[in-house]
Amino acid sequence: MYLLGYDIGSSSVKAALVDATTKKAISVVQYPESEMSILSIQPGWAEQDPEWWWQAVCKSTRKLLSDNNVDTDSIKSIGISYQMHGLVIVDKDLKVIRPSIIWCDSRASKIGDQAFRELGSDHCLTRYLNSPGNFTASKLKWVKENEPKSYDKACKMMLPGDYIAMRMTGEITTSASGLSEGILWDFKEHRVAEELVDHLNLDRSLIPEIKDVFEERGVLTTSASASMGLKKGIPVSYVAGDQPNNAFSLGVLEDNEVAATGGTSGVIYGVTDQPLYDLKSRVNGFAHVNYRSEDPKIGILLCINGSGILYSWMKKHVVPKGMDYNEMEKMMENIPVGSDGLSILPFGNGAERVLNNRNPGATIQNLQFNRHSRAHLLRASLEGIAFSFAYGFKIMKQMGIDPSIIRVGNDNLFQSKVFSTTVSNLIGVPIEVRKTTGAIGAAKGGGYGAGVYRDLKETLTDDEVVDNFVPEEQIESYTTSYSDWESRLEHLMKNV
Repeated sequence: MYLLGYDIGSSSVKAALVDATTKKAISVVQYPESEMSILSIQPGWAEQDPEWWWQAVCKSTRKLLSDNNVDTDSIKSIGISYQMHGLVIVDKDLKVIRPSIIWCDSRASKIGDQAFRELGSDHCLTRYLNSPGNFTASKLKWVKENEPKSYDKACKMMLPGDYIAMRMTGEITTSASGLSEGILWDFKEHRVAEELVDHLNLDRSLIPEIKDVFEERGVLTTSASASMGLKKGIPVSYVAGDQPNNAFSLGVLEDNEVAATGGTSGVIYGVTDQPLYDLKSRVNGFAHVNYRSEDPKIGILLCINGSGILYSWMKKHVVPKGMDYNEMEKMMENIPVGSDGLSILPFGNGAERVLNNRNPGATIQNLQFNRHSRAHLLRASLEGIAFSFAYGFKIMKQMGIDPSIIRVGNDNLFQSKVFSTTVSNLIGVPIEVRKTTGAIGAAKGGGYGAGVYRDLKETLTDDEVVDNFVPEEQIESYTTSYSDWESRLEHLMKNV
C-alpha cells in the first residue's frame, strides 16, 4: 500500500512515493530538473502559469511510477503541499484566466497597506493576525483595479494547492489554513474575513467551499487519472501550504515547537496556541495544519525572500560551471567566521516583510580585491542568509516563541555545515536534521486524511535523524560578525 505526495514549488514540483506500512519514502523525483521560469515583466512582479505546475505534476508522477514499477491499484491517497500566498483565478469552466501572481510578487503591497490603515491596526491584528500587506486578498484587489475584465470573468479564486487539487478532482475547495495565508480568515470569529473582503469590494462568492486540511477534497477524475498515469478514484485528502506542511513533516504540531527551511526563500516557523501577532506585521501568523476553532494552533512564520536564491545565484554566476553544492562547501573550508570582513545583505528577491515590506536589494559590502576570493563570497552569502534568520528570530522570541530545538529537513541550505552552524550559534538552540521532505510529509498527510493512519503524531514517527548542530561554547566570532552585519543593514535601511 502506497501514498503519493506532491510539493508544488516555484522552482520545481517534487513527487514522493511512501510505503504506508513502514512510512518510509520509496522514491522522490523532481520535475523539471532545471528551475521553472518566473515571469517578471515589471520590477517587483512574479508570475507563473498554473499549467506549468500541472504538467510538472503529471510528468513527475509518470516518472515516479516508471522508476518504481508501481501497481496504481495500491495507491491509497494523495497529499499536496504548495507555494503559499499565490493567487489563481478561474472562470465558470474552470479555466485559468490569467497567470498566477505568486508569493514573491510585491505589486499589491500598497493596496494591503492602505487597507491596514483604513480598517485599523487593532482590527487587522486581532482578527487576521496580520496586515493585509502583500498577500492573496490584496493581489485579488489588484486584479480588480488593474484588469477588470479578468476579474469580471472570475468564478473562484484559489491558492496554488487548491488549483492542483481542482485539476485532480474537478472540485474547487480551500481550507481555513489556506485562507489565513491570504489574509482571508478571521481568527476571532473563526470564519472568512468578511469585513476585509467587503472593504476591498471583492465578491464573497469568489471564496471556495472550506474543507479541513486533512479532509477529502474529491477523488481523481477520469481525465486527471489519464494525464497522471493513475487509476481514477484515488482520494485527494490533504492540502497545505509549504511551510505549515514542512512543520507537519518534521513533527512540529504543538506550542513552542519550531521548524525551519532554507529553500528559495528561508523560513522559521514556530507553533503557538495563542493568537500572537507582531505590531509591525514583520512576521506573520497563519492557521496551522491542525488548527481548530476549539484548539487554534497558530503558525508564526518568519520569511526571508532572499535566501537560497542568493546561494543558487552564486552557483550560477560565481563558481566554475558544473561545480555542485558539496564542492562549494569544501571550497570555503579555510575561510574564517566573518569571511575576513566581507559582508552580504541577501535581500534581492522582492520586498521583505521582516524589513517592513521594503525592498533594499542585495548588496556586497567591504569587498577587498587583494584579500577576498570566490570562497569568501560563498561563505559571506551563507552567513548573510544565516544572519537574516537570526535578525528575524529576535522578533519571534520577543513574541514568546522560545524553542529548545529547531527541526529541519535534509534537502535545502541546512545541508551546509557553515550555514547550520551559524544559525545554531546565533539563535542559541540545537538544530536537528531529519530525513524527510515536503513531498514525503504531504504523502503522509494524505494518508492520515484518508484514514490510513488514525493518530496524527503516529503518522510522523520513524523519521531518521541524520545530523545535529549544537551551539558552541565560544561564539564571540559569530556574534561579532553578526553585529557588524546588523549595523550595515541598519545603515542601508536609512536610505531605502
